[in-house]
Amino acid sequence: MTQDVDPGYLARLEARSGKLAGPTANVAPGRVQANLAILPRALAADFLHFCQLNPKPCPLLSMSEPGNPALPALGRDIDIRTDIPRYRVWRNGELVSEPTDVRDVWRDDLVSFLIGCSFSFEEAMLDNGLPVRHIEQGCNVPMYRTNIATQQAGVFGGPLVVSMRPLKAADAIRAIQVTSRFPSVHGAPVHLGDPGLIGIADIAKPDYGDAVQIRDGEIPVFWACGVTPQSVVTAVKPEFCITHAPGHMLVTDLLNSRMAVF
Repeated sequence: MTQDVDPGYLARLEARSGKLAGPTANVAPGRVQANLAILPRALAADFLHFCQLNPKPCPLLSMSEPGNPALPALGRDIDIRTDIPRYRVWRNGELVSEPTDVRDVWRDDLVSFLIGCSFSFEEAMLDNGLPVRHIEQGCNVPMYRTNIATQQAGVFGGPLVVSMRPLKAADAIRAIQVTSRFPSVHGAPVHLGDPGLIGIADIAKPDYGDAVQIRDGEIPVFWACGVTPQSVVTAVKPEFCITHAPGHMLVTDLLNSRMAVF
C-alpha cells in the first residue's frame, strides 16, 4: 500500500474486509471517527431535530440521502453498510444482531446520521501529556447510562450516555481546557467526581464498553457520548434501526486538528 493513501481510507478497507474487527480507539491517528445511527426516512426529521437539541451527545457531522450508503463529505468511497468493524441491528427497540456487514438488511428508505466521537479529542489529550486509560489498557472506553434526560424531539428522548476517563485533579482541569476546543466531538466534560450524582450505581460495571482501572488520587471524568442514540432507541423502540457497536466507529478522512474551534 502506498504512503499517499489516506489512513482513514485504509482503516475502512480493513473494516470492509473483516481485518479490523475490534474497537477503533487509536486507529488511524489524526483522523476523525464517527458514531452511527441509521433510521427509516419517516423518523429522520425527528432524529435530526434531536441532534440539534442535544449537541453535546449528538454533534452531527454528516447525514446521508435516503437509501444512499455513500458519505462523500466524510471520505473517499465510504460504504456505510460495510465500513464499520461491527454494527448493531435493532427491531422495536430490541438488539437482534451484531453483524460486521449490514448489506443484507439495507433498505431504500434508510438515512444515516454520523455523530462526532470522543476518540477524536483523545488525540489532543495525549498530545498534552494526559493519560487515556482505555488506550493504556488496550480495551474499549467505559460508557454509562445516566439519570440526565436529553431534550425531547418528536418521538426521540431518553437518558444521556457518558464515557469516562479517570484523571488526577490537575489533569482533569487541563482536560477540560483541551477538550473544550472540540465541540463537534462532544467538547468539555459534563460531570466530574461522584458517579452516583448522575445515576451511575457502580463505576466498575459500565453499561457499554469495558471497565478501566481508577488509581489512587484519580477522579472519574465524564463526557457526553455518541452512544446516547442507542439508549434512546431502547426507550423509543423504533421498528428498525442500525447503529455501530459501542467503540466500533467509522474512521473518516477528516482531520482531528480541523475540529478545533480555537
